[in-house]
Amino acid sequence: MSIRFQADNDLKRFIVDATLRREPSIDFKTAQTAGLDGLDDELVLRFASEQGRILVSHDKRTMPPRLAEFIRLGGTSPGVLLVIPQHAPVRDVAETLILIWAGSRPEEWVNLVTKIPF
Repeated sequence: MSIRFQADNDLKRFIVDATLRREPSIDFKTAQTAGLDGLDDELVLRFASEQGRILVSHDKRTMPPRLAEFIRLGGTSPGVLLVIPQHAPVRDVAETLILIWAGSRPEEWVNLVTKIPF
């Protein structure tokens, strides 16, 4: 099984678009496509978990503690990738996502929070 990504509402849409332009075979859903508009972090984490998708976000303030609470309560997350800083070059973020997708397995990211680009 290959890595699949889920953007949350905080992630800039052009990151998803740039990633898919460079590698169209990546399964990367926008928040809008997944129906995540207006949902709180806990529900977004639950959705990503149920779908087996690594969550990609800019939300460095609330997402890490929400993930820790989600795991503490018995949840398992496919992982969270935090795009920091928000103004990171889109090309670098897209290339990092493609490297993660092409060079790793989903089980390597379970319950981890990782800042990208590296």
